[in-house]
Amino acid sequence: MFIDPKSKIKNLAELRLLLAEAKAQKRRVVFGNGCFDLIHVGHIRYLEGAKALGDLLVVGINSDASVRALKGQGRPLQPQNERAEMIASLECVDYLIIFDSSTVAELLLALRPDTHAKGTDYTSESVPERDTVRSYGGHVAIVGDPKDHSSRDLIGIILAKIGI
Repeated sequence: MFIDPKSKIKNLAELRLLLAEAKAQKRRVVFGNGCFDLIHVGHIRYLEGAKALGDLLVVGINSDASVRALKGQGRPLQPQNERAEMIASLECVDYLIIFDSSTVAELLLALRPDTHAKGTDYTSESVPERDTVRSYGGHVAIVGDPKDHSSRDLIGIILAKIGI
């Protein structure tokens, strides 16, 4: 059955209602996030690993302004709505939200997922939002394969191959 990826992209009010219903049904909610500028296998493995931790996976995507602040001028390479649509098209992703801040602490407090999943470039102690998650009784999990994939490296490989 085809699900329009754009139908998975929600605002905060919509997500709050959907997650309240899910929690009332005792479904475990997992939250993951990232820039997802150039999609690569590391992203897929991270999101699939996050989904395996619960019943529902919500993904936060950094807005264009947020990516620029984190990664510098020239990024993102793809606009936020296109990045969101690509990630939402993945079967493992149930809902998606675009956020503007440099961390997802505010979103985590608003949505209160059971688990906040981060990639292997973190440890459970180095996740910036770990205290936020613990404050409401959630927990942090590290998922995905070793961090040997990145959009930055992929950009470098592409530029080298075309001689720039």
